[in-house]
Amino acid sequence: MGEPGARFPSERSRDEREKRWAELFDKLDLNKDGRIDINELRAGLDAWGVVRSDAEEIVRVSDTNRDGQLDFEEFTQYLRAHEKELRLMFCSLDRNNDGHIDVGEIQQSLYTLGVKVTVEEACKILQSIDRDGTMTINWNEWRDHFLFNPFHKMEDIAHYWKHSLMLDFGEQLTVPDEFSDWERRTGLVWRQLFAGAVAGAVSRTGTAPLDRLKVFLQVHGSGPGLYLQVHGSGGCSLWTGLHGMVKEGGIRSLWRGNGINVLKIAPESAMKFMAYEQIKWVIRGCKEGGTLRVQERFVAGSLAGATAQTIIYPMEVLKTRLTLRKTGQYSGTIDCARQILHKEGVRAFYRGYVPNTLGIIPYAGIDLAVYETLKNAWLQQYCTGSADPGVFVLLGCGTMSSTCGQLASYPLALIRTRMQAQASIEGAPQLSMVGQFKYIVSHEGVLGLYRGIAPNFLKVIPAVSISYVVYEHMKKALGVG
Repeated sequence: MGEPGARFPSERSRDEREKRWAELFDKLDLNKDGRIDINELRAGLDAWGVVRSDAEEIVRVSDTNRDGQLDFEEFTQYLRAHEKELRLMFCSLDRNNDGHIDVGEIQQSLYTLGVKVTVEEACKILQSIDRDGTMTINWNEWRDHFLFNPFHKMEDIAHYWKHSLMLDFGEQLTVPDEFSDWERRTGLVWRQLFAGAVAGAVSRTGTAPLDRLKVFLQVHGSGPGLYLQVHGSGGCSLWTGLHGMVKEGGIRSLWRGNGINVLKIAPESAMKFMAYEQIKWVIRGCKEGGTLRVQERFVAGSLAGATAQTIIYPMEVLKTRLTLRKTGQYSGTIDCARQILHKEGVRAFYRGYVPNTLGIIPYAGIDLAVYETLKNAWLQQYCTGSADPGVFVLLGCGTMSSTCGQLASYPLALIRTRMQAQASIEGAPQLSMVGQFKYIVSHEGVLGLYRGIAPNFLKVIPAVSISYVVYEHMKKALGVG
């Protein structure tokens, strides 16, 4: 830059730096009025393919006269301050002070921050920044790559390198990702959680008929269900199940229980995130920038999930009862809760809580392990130019890992649903968790533990697709980079 020295040889004078800044300003000032507004900044950064930029944050910290635009002086003030931060980060990575960052320095620096990566993964990170093919990163490459990214310290960049999508693949919420200090400070955390909640709401609404059919199969899989009595059949296939529900209550009956299912997304996501942050603090202490290893994420995610489920579990019971209700049985959610409280007492709102909580552990553990394994395998095998495997690979990994997690935890989910519903079914035995397990195996065999898994799997692909499309649109609408 302006200072002499072998480590930063690209700009020999202040004039060169000012010229470069003037060229950047001119390219972003699309209407040539001497100012850059938020729309021009967004358009320019999008055209350059800058990822993870935040035009609002750049304007917020640089717009000293608060007119909503950046003049040349404000623009250069931002660049001067941010390049200084980037230089400090570059120096912290360049451990041997040779003016270049190599694979070993990336790996060692991330390890110091609590993020373990393989040599192959470090190579992918380096290649995503290395423009001249030297397998090292010089100051120019580092500066240009992060110039319009709102990162202020190495912890933020380390998080950026390992960040993944947050999508709701169904009724199970996976181990949450970690957020940087910048994301918390700017409110990006809550915007991203809100985007995920909206995507989950639309996705669950779109697949609600399959979800209701799954619950019916879980509860009435081997005996005459409430809606099947219309046909006088003793079992249930996918088609007869859907046909029976429509005949009993009309098309709208396919969405019974969906309202409470959507309503519980926001509190569950928020509680899980807040619990995860507190548990993370307990595990790693108050060390600045502390991140969690995979095993620690599993523990923290499982405990956070159990905490959130404990608080919102009465809503789970209401969802099951409303899903199974006959036409006219309840006038709404409040009436359902009132009847349960009056006839069965407060304890009824926690029926099935134990198998539900136990199911979190195998689901979270297998989901996380499979996801990390598939993602890393793809990076090592196919991804040669970037540390990011791409959105569709991440979606594929998430779908496969969620499916494996569901296979492992499904018997517990089925037992939970039956315990939630048994008091509302006339003549049904009132059994404990172990009693339900023995009853199902003795009357229906081991396959009885997987009743309803077919519609559960059928809804995975549409649920993931709907979630992704809505999530991407919500991120754009909310300004989540």
